[in-house]
Amino acid sequence: MTPTDSAIPADPRTSTDLATPRDTAISTVLVANRGEIACRVFRTCRDLGIRTVAVHSDADAGALHARVADAAVRLPGATPAETYLRGDLIVKAALAAGADAVHPGYGFLSENAGFARAVLDAGLVWIGPPPEAIEAMASKTRAKQLMGIEPLKEVTEADLPVLVKAAAGGGGRGMRVVRRLEELDAELAAARAEAASAFGDGEVFTEPYVEGGRHVEVQILADAHGTVWPLGTRDCSLQRRHQKVIEEAPAPGLAGPLTAELYELAVRAARAVDYVGAGTVEFLVADGRAHFLEMNTRLQVEHPVTEAVFGIDLVALQLGVAEGHALASAPPPARGHAIEARLYAEDPARDWAPQTGVLHRLAVPDGVRLDTGYGDGDTIGVHYDPMLAKVVAHAATRAEALRRLAGALERAAVHGPVTNRDLLVRSLRHPEFASARMDTGFYDRHLAELTEPTPDPYAPLAAALADACGRSRFGGWRNVPSQPQTKRYLMAGEEHEARYRHTREGLAADTDDVRVVHAGAHLVVLEAGGVRRRFEVARYGDQVHVGGTALTALPRFPAPVAGRAPGSLTAPMPGTVVRVAEGLTEGARVEAGQPLLWLEAMKMEHKITAPTTGTLTTLHATPGRQVEVGALLAVVAENAP
Repeated sequence: MTPTDSAIPADPRTSTDLATPRDTAISTVLVANRGEIACRVFRTCRDLGIRTVAVHSDADAGALHARVADAAVRLPGATPAETYLRGDLIVKAALAAGADAVHPGYGFLSENAGFARAVLDAGLVWIGPPPEAIEAMASKTRAKQLMGIEPLKEVTEADLPVLVKAAAGGGGRGMRVVRRLEELDAELAAARAEAASAFGDGEVFTEPYVEGGRHVEVQILADAHGTVWPLGTRDCSLQRRHQKVIEEAPAPGLAGPLTAELYELAVRAARAVDYVGAGTVEFLVADGRAHFLEMNTRLQVEHPVTEAVFGIDLVALQLGVAEGHALASAPPPARGHAIEARLYAEDPARDWAPQTGVLHRLAVPDGVRLDTGYGDGDTIGVHYDPMLAKVVAHAATRAEALRRLAGALERAAVHGPVTNRDLLVRSLRHPEFASARMDTGFYDRHLAELTEPTPDPYAPLAAALADACGRSRFGGWRNVPSQPQTKRYLMAGEEHEARYRHTREGLAADTDDVRVVHAGAHLVVLEAGGVRRRFEVARYGDQVHVGGTALTALPRFPAPVAGRAPGSLTAPMPGTVVRVAEGLTEGARVEAGQPLLWLEAMKMEHKITAPTTGTLTTLHATPGRQVEVGALLAVVAENAP
């Protein structure tokens, strides 16, 4: 299935009774965002006959969202601060392109009341809630006060653990769990810096951290005529770095009274600020009780699971509400269960390190929905979130939806940098998730087992045979016994050797345990133990994909590798140095595990710590410096005993 084949209704308004005459007929929408959400909004606009305008940074000049829009406007620069966070430039772009409405997507300026006012002041339609509602709920501290909840003023030992959170924005940015009082000041400073970089607002607050809770939310949709729809619950408990990974609707296993309470609280929050448009009210559910977290005054990443269950298009409904339509008195009935998995370019086994490079191919089987901002051959850069796509399955029951999604991900072609695909498949099939007993600590408990390498032992041989078929074999088979051909591959971090021979009948494995049934440049069929297995093979330079297994072809004669001094700290991914520990200079004594500097890559901040107790002999990191993967950042010389 291609990214444009997502399963949404051709005319998504027909079942929602948006019957009020239009106050404002939208003809052209600019999406003040990028990637997957921009492409998703454009798709609905095309279905409704609405023209589309993209904005793009220099880094996104060739991005999919800029290619599929009817028009595109350049925002000079590469970083979010220079581009997608510049509301003034985006408003100018909308006016220059002839747009009459702006959709903010999610992230960036989507919950910025000042930006919403600037859009309205320019005479454009704002496809979102009123600026006053955004302002009331944009600060999590004010939102809690509206719901009668006060954040912690002073944190004591008795309050631990606590959660430090950014007052503005979301997506896990500016969020830290603190379990030791002496770490609080440093984590507050780190959270402020990250929040200021991501949202332009460094305000943070602390609240009690509830262990073992489930992250449950309620989708709401409100019109300007007093109707508020609670559109079911979603469970988003599987998270990494406080960012959601797998979401589903409805949230499984909630008692009827608790669900009713969640609906009541969500509607109350919306009415408290005269909300209009799509929004989400988030809760932490523990011990059968609902703890209010925040209200997101925008469309959520996980909105497709709600669309699947209710048979609606939330973007189309946002457009209708912005045009002045009234919602029906009640939403359509919910049907079945939907689960969404976020496919990230990251390595979960290496502290979720984001990955960059060319995405050669991304395709999923029919029967599931694929929302993505990438096309085959696009480059995954360092400046933005590493999410490649969202894959969504809908079925009559949770078990069927879970099985369908796991199977689709397992069979998907994801050729390029390392991704979390295997983690997603294993998570969906984990007994704790399958039985709906998960909570927000799921990955804290199970990450090691979920990332344990399970390489396919036949993948190197299949890769070697396909390679042999894909190039000319001067001489080929000879009527003389000869040494087997060998190819070496790196697979799951380990080196593997494949051995095969040229025979009168064709290629053969250099072992009696495996029979080569068919060998071609793109398809290899092997038989072992009486079982035939098909291997689809794709090669991109030295990178080889055999089914769902990624390998790297190793040269016959490896080039010499320059050595590094003991204690060298190198960049684990390309990114930008955002901070260096206060007062840190060459010659300073450091302790093992002491934070030395912070590297930001793809909307994630990574802490680089001293590998040993010793002396900092080299420091090449300065704030603002952009580094490539493997770049030397610092050297700590271990003190002699």
